[in-house]
Amino acid sequence: MKRSTQKIYWLMAGALLLTAASCKKFIKEELVTTLTEDYYKSDAGLEDLVKSAYTPLQWKYTGEQSYCMYNFGVDEFREGDQFNNVRYNDYDANLNANDAFVNDLWNNNYAGIRRCNQGIELIGAFNDPASRVLGTQAQKDLRIAELKALRAYYYFQMVQQFGGVPLITSVPSAPQYEFPRASVAAVYEQIISDFRTAGPNLPWRYTGTDRGRATRAMAYHFLAKAYLTRGSAVTDVRGQKSTDMDSVIVFADSVIARSGHALEADYGSLFNAAYPDGKIPVLGENGTPPASSKAKIDANNASNEIIFAAQFSSNLNLAGTNNQTHLFYPGQYDAGMPGMTRDFFNGRPFRRLRPTDYSIDIFDKINDSRFFKTFQTVFYRNVASNTGLPVFTAANAPTPALVGKPRVGLGDSAVLFIVNPSNMPLLTSTIAGMRYYGVYARYKQTTVGGPVTTDFSNNKYLTMWKFSDPIRLTTTNNEARGIRNGTLARLGETYLVIAEAYGRKGDFTNALNYVNILRRRAAYKANEERSPQIWLYMGGPTGLSNTETSNLATQALFAGNTASELYPASATTTEKRFIHFILNERTRELCGEFYRWEDLVRTETFYERTLLNNPDISASFAQHHKLRPIPYLQMIAQQINGQPMTASDMAAYQNPGY
Repeated sequence: MKRSTQKIYWLMAGALLLTAASCKKFIKEELVTTLTEDYYKSDAGLEDLVKSAYTPLQWKYTGEQSYCMYNFGVDEFREGDQFNNVRYNDYDANLNANDAFVNDLWNNNYAGIRRCNQGIELIGAFNDPASRVLGTQAQKDLRIAELKALRAYYYFQMVQQFGGVPLITSVPSAPQYEFPRASVAAVYEQIISDFRTAGPNLPWRYTGTDRGRATRAMAYHFLAKAYLTRGSAVTDVRGQKSTDMDSVIVFADSVIARSGHALEADYGSLFNAAYPDGKIPVLGENGTPPASSKAKIDANNASNEIIFAAQFSSNLNLAGTNNQTHLFYPGQYDAGMPGMTRDFFNGRPFRRLRPTDYSIDIFDKINDSRFFKTFQTVFYRNVASNTGLPVFTAANAPTPALVGKPRVGLGDSAVLFIVNPSNMPLLTSTIAGMRYYGVYARYKQTTVGGPVTTDFSNNKYLTMWKFSDPIRLTTTNNEARGIRNGTLARLGETYLVIAEAYGRKGDFTNALNYVNILRRRAAYKANEERSPQIWLYMGGPTGLSNTETSNLATQALFAGNTASELYPASATTTEKRFIHFILNERTRELCGEFYRWEDLVRTETFYERTLLNNPDISASFAQHHKLRPIPYLQMIAQQINGQPMTASDMAAYQNPGY
């Protein structure tokens, strides 16, 4: 029973290269229509084959699978009011073996694995001393190392989502239809072996035209994560070993100490293409709406903190679907907000995800700058005409000269989301007296001591602007194709990986040393501008002092049930609280960066934390959702002992609960 689906695994590389070369920098797109298998026995063909192995990295960012498989159905985000693919947040019966995203994930990663396997074999057999790119053993070893690092990355993605998967490390010489699932332990052994083998043959990092290739820093960062993921298991069986945390420390430390990558001095520099340029106009006068620039996006993409990223082109002729993650986090600012219309700076609001109360509350907004550098709380007027918009009157004008002039000028703060704490609700009379066109208070009341309500909703909520892309490929406001690269690894996470490993060994002193390096970076610096909300609505200081000391973490945060850490009921020991503390710290540093579902599954906190913090979870949510269903299309394409899989074969092959 030969099914076309099985070709997903073993398409010939010539066909694969037709869609492979959309990455910028070291990947150049060329139209190829007459390739034969002999092309991949030349140095040019092998170089193209290696480049094609990077293309599957893009899939994570090119559509709604991005948030569905990594940020939906967790503690950090819940549904907006224009949601698609709600099965990934509710875990209802529609999340099953027929799901398109799980099938695409399977196809995409095995396409990458196939290209890696073929490249490893063909480059190993290549022999042409005259070749400028593969003429020496060192040159061949470099490319093989790249492919092994990529193969390990693709298998790491697969094992975290599916558990045990078919383990294929060579190109079959004949059609193959039987793909038994390897154990989770065996998959981790392969991942670790590939990363360890690749690392020494790769440079620590690339600059210039080779930026984006796999490096030793990439291999060792993910190697540390693989050891951490395997060694995190308590009840799960992943082949964990007593030395896993020691291995995490060795390889994460080498990335931090030797790679040449460095943390940005300002956390906001990682995402500041979304922050407004320009000055607020003087009261009663117009200015210009906030803007950004391609130079800012290029600088974000080129940050030395980024260890590895999926590359996207800003050249319209070379671009494909491109990065679309900027679409999914904005609330609806372009309707119901006076003075606001859709523009490039604020983005196209698909309204898929809004932050949970947990994600808002877990930040120290007074001392830690990461909250206001992660979430947008101010919208600046961008409607040019003042027709229908409020002006100053004799009753509210600060000076007589302002009567009849715009209460909010073009480019001035038009709408404010106030993130006051629950014990400091604002009076509606206070809100009514504010100059803004729109105010959304998180907590408010009509009278002191009266019922507390909120203006936050599934339509009007805090926008996470880490992925905002105010440029994009064309000048149409509805353009979906962004030009940000998709960050797969950055040094900020490496610090949290090594911190967790030390904490799991009971060495909380060293764990906090690494956490506090990030917290010092996140602290407000003296004279650094910050949101007036801090002193107006949160009880913070009015002075622009350095908050480094007050932002440092101590063991007291997890030695007891500290209220600010929002620990679940099961966190009854220092060791258990530390794991939840580090997950909280990962939210503060990495919120929304497509790690969360895997983080919760890895730490075996997925069910408890999601149920506790995500109000949209349905009654069908269960422990078995820690794995994705094996795609039905992959099972019907296979055989067992030369025969198509039966229903009972598929049931045995499938993950429990599906």
